[in-house]
Amino acid sequence: MKIELNRVERPMVFEVINEVGAKCTMDASVSIGGKDKGLRPMELLASGLAGCVAIDVLLILEKQRMDTELFKIDLEGKRVEGIPSPFESIVMTFEVDASVDKEKLSKNIQLVLDKYCSVSASLKEEIKITYVIK
Repeated sequence: MKIELNRVERPMVFEVINEVGAKCTMDASVSIGGKDKGLRPMELLASGLAGCVAIDVLLILEKQRMDTELFKIDLEGKRVEGIPSPFESIVMTFEVDASVDKEKLSKNIQLVLDKYCSVSASLKEEIKITYVIK
């Protein structure tokens, strides 16, 4: 994997580009001089977790022939005070069609978090990642 980061505006607005040319804007928080013109680095990390889990869960649901039009994850991360301020907990709330078996969905989510999601595997073990299903 290769990522290119270029500053596009002072003081800290960046454009992040992957190997196939997809782009994302990143910025720092206003409290340290950012302009709120992009996602912050920790927001991108949390987004990566949500995206990785979503892809894996949807692939499993597809194999189990459990189709859902509605698929939404709300993620809330709590961070340690200080510098650095890593995540200490992450709660993901899932919302899917009423027809999806919630017990099977729960097992699928746990399987993804424990075995398939590369992002969750990359996070420190001290970070507690949990989920809620609506």
